[in-house]
Amino acid sequence: MPRMLGRHRELLRFAVVGGASFVITMTINYGLKFTVLTDKPVTALMIGVLVATVFSYVANREWSFRSRGGRERAHEAALFFLLSAIALGLNALPQLFSRYVLELEQPHVGLLTQEIADFVSGVVVGTLLGTAFRWWSFKKWVFPVAGARPRLVRGEGRSEQRDAA
Repeated sequence: MPRMLGRHRELLRFAVVGGASFVITMTINYGLKFTVLTDKPVTALMIGVLVATVFSYVANREWSFRSRGGRERAHEAALFFLLSAIALGLNALPQLFSRYVLELEQPHVGLLTQEIADFVSGVVVGTLLGTAFRWWSFKKWVFPVAGARPRLVRGEGRSEQRDAA
């Protein structure tokens, strides 16, 4: 089991960062939506997404993909935020389809049906679609070279390079 975890460590760390980013987004979104931005729910969501995306970049760079690199920092960050914006659009597609093609919204359906459809299409299907795209695109374009940033660890008075696998 530890060997399998070692092989999939990057993916597991990516999933933890994604989960933390989701919690950050929802906490900020609902915190603002139910207090100071009650009449601006989209603004509340976008602030939550922006804060979570900044957190996600730092956490993915320094933890999930800490041994990967190959790009200049500004180029890497620009690609990360561009691909995150594309993933956000992919995340919205299932809910847009549910609402405006399948018409799973009031007055065509009841409030409970609308909310269940929004949750399944937006939170479940949309998040899975966006996450799969992020995983693939970050490894391919943002952090493309495995082993590009080996960690330095202190050992017995001298520095040794160690792959962060």
